[in-house]
Amino acid sequence: MGLFDILRGKREIKQPAMDRLFAMSTAYESMQSGMGLKTSGEAAIVFQPLATADFEGIVKDMEDVLKGTGEETGTTIQARDDEFGYRWMVLSDPDMEDLVVGINAVSTEIQGGGYGERLLAAVFSFRDERGRRVYWIYNFKRGAFYPFAPAGGPQSRDNERELRLKAQIGADLPVEAELERWFPLWGAPI
Repeated sequence: MGLFDILRGKREIKQPAMDRLFAMSTAYESMQSGMGLKTSGEAAIVFQPLATADFEGIVKDMEDVLKGTGEETGTTIQARDDEFGYRWMVLSDPDMEDLVVGINAVSTEIQGGGYGERLLAAVFSFRDERGRRVYWIYNFKRGAFYPFAPAGGPQSRDNERELRLKAQIGADLPVEAELERWFPLWGAPI
């Protein structure tokens, strides 16, 4: 970024840290053995769609690729739009590695098309020994994960449990240090 950009008020947007997403594959071993978390077999990537032929073409091509490779891996994909205008690409597969690779494929295609700033988050769904849901959310803009543990009531979360999960995961995942950036994703379709 040059002086001219600064004077015009432009700033360079940090691109998503794609390689950090793969930390979920190795961290999953710790989650299973030390934390009692098992994948629910679902993950999703959330992004803000753009009504252009180029963007829609990228999303369609990516869906076709995932459906084609899903015949080998067993991964299924389904698109859903929420009430806030975001699109959720929901992947289903019992294998965590396949989910991580699929989420990475979607995010790589979107970023490769020049739309990386449209990426919001990747969400990995887990269940603990009692069957309670836990989500690990990857914030593309920050390049870090954070836990989200919904509690029993409507739009209530278990902050204490989230802090325990952060402490338990240790250095296995790059965890967002600023707790105020641990945004809940209510109504996630996974």
